[in-house]
Amino acid sequence: MNANEMFKESIAHKEKFWAEQADKIEWFKKPTLILTDDGETYPTWFADGELNTCFLAVDKHVNDGFGDQTAIIYDSPVTNRIFKYTYSQFLEHVSKFAGGLKKLGLKKGDTAIIYMPMIPESVFAMLACARLGVTHSVVFGGFAPQELAIRIDDCNPKAIITASSGMEVSRRIPYLPFVKEAITMSEHQPEHIVAFDRKLLGNRVDFKNDSSLVDFEKLMTESEPADCVPVESMHPLYILYTSGTTGKPKGVVRDNGGHAVAMKFSMKNIYGVKEGETFWAASDIGWAVGHSYSVYGPLINRNTTIIFEGKPVGTPDAGTFWRVIEEHKVVAMFTAPTAIRAIKKEDPEGQLIKKYDLSSLRTQFLAGERCDVATLDWFEEFVGVPAIDHWWQTESGWAMLGLMPGVEDVKIKRASAGKPIPGYDIKIFSEEGYELESHHEGYLVIKLPLAPGAMMGIWGDPERFKFGYLAKFPGYYFSGDGAIKDEDGYVFVTGRVDDVINVAGHRLSTAEMEEVVAAHKEVAECCVVGIDDDLKGQIPFAIAVLKSGSQADEKILEKELVDLVREKIGPVASMKNALVVNRLPKTRSGKILRKLIRTMLDAKEYQMPSTIDDESVVEELQLKMDEYKKKYL
Repeated sequence: MNANEMFKESIAHKEKFWAEQADKIEWFKKPTLILTDDGETYPTWFADGELNTCFLAVDKHVNDGFGDQTAIIYDSPVTNRIFKYTYSQFLEHVSKFAGGLKKLGLKKGDTAIIYMPMIPESVFAMLACARLGVTHSVVFGGFAPQELAIRIDDCNPKAIITASSGMEVSRRIPYLPFVKEAITMSEHQPEHIVAFDRKLLGNRVDFKNDSSLVDFEKLMTESEPADCVPVESMHPLYILYTSGTTGKPKGVVRDNGGHAVAMKFSMKNIYGVKEGETFWAASDIGWAVGHSYSVYGPLINRNTTIIFEGKPVGTPDAGTFWRVIEEHKVVAMFTAPTAIRAIKKEDPEGQLIKKYDLSSLRTQFLAGERCDVATLDWFEEFVGVPAIDHWWQTESGWAMLGLMPGVEDVKIKRASAGKPIPGYDIKIFSEEGYELESHHEGYLVIKLPLAPGAMMGIWGDPERFKFGYLAKFPGYYFSGDGAIKDEDGYVFVTGRVDDVINVAGHRLSTAEMEEVVAAHKEVAECCVVGIDDDLKGQIPFAIAVLKSGSQADEKILEKELVDLVREKIGPVASMKNALVVNRLPKTRSGKILRKLIRTMLDAKEYQMPSTIDDESVVEELQLKMDEYKKKYL
């Protein structure tokens, strides 16, 4: 069955299709209710099944005789350490840490926050929670105490599992001090703080004189292993917070059953990875990609997964990704386009790539934000393997648009996120809710039910879930993104709906303009935002970062960029301004903070985003903007 046939089958015969996929994982109690959909309530999958996600990710493989296979490779260029854990070793660590949590009183139905760096102990903690039926919420370690406190009060954890500190290139992140500060801010008070002492980094934890702390290692080594607790398919595996328009984060809830089925299906069919092979998602476990494809997906599929503590550049150079691929024989990799752009900026001629043997790598997957054509072309030229852009959200937990190299030879269309993935009946709607013909831009929506593994709702806030995702187009999930579909069914995601600007009554995609700017030979990365204009309502403004070593004259380059957009998009774009900067403000996961840039250009008040990677970029950018405005605006 090719990808197109598989998709059609998944829409026409949903229950039969997903029942067959559910047969590919091991259940404690096999589901008989495949889809529950009364047309009134939100549809659910495998409601009467019972299973345990930790069992599928660890115990099953040991039971099947694969205990000696490597489960996790911990590769940390920031500490110059590489450790490997077999599935048998992994089982011992996870089951004993689960026993320790059980000894502290954690049980099925409780919640726990995990606030840790990219180290193996973070994965032990996630799987130990899953083993007991404890719903975990991994909070990205870059979040400040105030943001952590908000999450503590939202999910009321019985325990917080953390580490003494983390390393990020040249700076240390004080995890444990942040946790203590967050607890002083939160109304809810967790019963336990379990801290892993990273002795290597100094800042030792004084367990003797701080009775509020539990020693992670001691708890693990001195506890009896705990067995897997059977949980209902709909029991929440985890809560993962994503940013909300109100400023209050939304706790996306993921089930156990549908999630496990989706992970197994996607590893085989979307990523084309066979059991026993090495797969690498270069993402922090605090993000959706880290949950799905650094941890659960590859482990459920019996792959070797890499937990990478480092950055694409600076640890030690822009060749670190290629070194990891060569050393660990990675067959497929998943990262954000911004990581590839960062490498391209530092090594535009691909000199560092030539130092490494990348023959094991079959496919590169990109997601997180739209990938520009210039970056895709650079990757194809210098790395020489297919770079497949695909689209999904924290809410879905896995790809909704993509290609399927596990099923067929794929045909890539540059700038497209691919075709709808089985289970996701994607439409492009007008504002009035009518389906648009090909080549017309509209709202990207998905007919209910969503595929297994997509969000169950928002933790503790069903009304917000309905209003935010289901109310705009009844019977459909509203993604918040705009898109265009072509005559072959390929979808081109144009970005968040609020990234479409209205220039004198014309709705124009800033994403299209970014494609044009990014194609300039001197540009490493860029963004285009709409700024307020008295005459036209909004006009586009481009900001570009140049490639390392570029000698381009900024004033000439700015004119070239403006001319390019007018040539490729047309005078209707009304592009008049382009600014060259050293860096763009980004989130810790690498997404460009377009809303912040737009607010700054409009000289409106803004709050420093909690997700920002480096606040100093904002001050730098403000100086550049002020200087530019004095000269030209």
